[in-house]
Amino acid sequence: MKVLNSLPPYNLFGLEEQDYAKARVVVLPVPYDSTSTYRTGSREGPHAIIEASRNMELYSEELDRDISEIGVYTLEELAPDFGSPKGMVDRIAREVTLILEDSKVPLLIGGEHTIAIGSVKAVAAFHKDFSVLHFDAHADSRDELNSTKYCHACVMARIREMCGSCYSVGVRSTDRKSHKENRGSVLYMEEIEDLGIDDIAERISKSTKKKLYITFDLDVLDTGIMPNTGTPEPGGMGFNQVCRILRRVLSDKELIGMDFSELCPIPGLTAPNFLAAKLIYLTIGYAFRQ
Repeated sequence: MKVLNSLPPYNLFGLEEQDYAKARVVVLPVPYDSTSTYRTGSREGPHAIIEASRNMELYSEELDRDISEIGVYTLEELAPDFGSPKGMVDRIAREVTLILEDSKVPLLIGGEHTIAIGSVKAVAAFHKDFSVLHFDAHADSRDELNSTKYCHACVMARIREMCGSCYSVGVRSTDRKSHKENRGSVLYMEEIEDLGIDDIAERISKSTKKKLYITFDLDVLDTGIMPNTGTPEPGGMGFNQVCRILRRVLSDKELIGMDFSELCPIPGLTAPNFLAAKLIYLTIGYAFRQ
């Protein structure tokens, strides 16, 4: 018997039907935040995003379509490896490899930003000529922090070792060494404030290759609309601003993978969770418009 007036299924976007074989995007929730150094709780991020997404309209008036029809499948949450940060990175890489072997686009939902290292590690074994587009308030370029090279503050240091083409957007917090070494591959928030959407998108497009992996730390957004992060940084990007940039950039790119991280839910404050879900949904729509 089917229960009348039942709630949407517990998966990203609350889809009534999921078919792994037909899905183009496969979602891997990763509730992990073992290396967080300020406010912990991003391990609750995947659940908060999925819960919010079950209350969204699937039709997008902007794109005039039900974006979910491209095929989205949500896997079970990946169990954290509490033994070591590197062990967790390797576990994520193995899971993402399985998704790639099935010719799907992996979408990871964190959890802390460290999850991106494992995902890019898997992608780099499949795609030799691609770029990583990094949205973040922080440079994340420290070589080591708290005796590990695999933490949220070292994400881009590790990714640059695997991918020679990286471009960061929205950074407004960095250390002196990273600022000096990576100046040419970072579009700082100070610069963004003086540029229009088309100029920003053009800089990104010219600085990245056809195949694109997106790693998106939600703290790149302004704290006024995204206070639910572990390391909030004032003076960030706006929701519509980010969406318009992504729409332009993805119009001529092939999206090969993505991750969204660092949602650290605040009890009773659900709007940022919904924002994250909506952003993920629209990003899928921009990437698969054809």
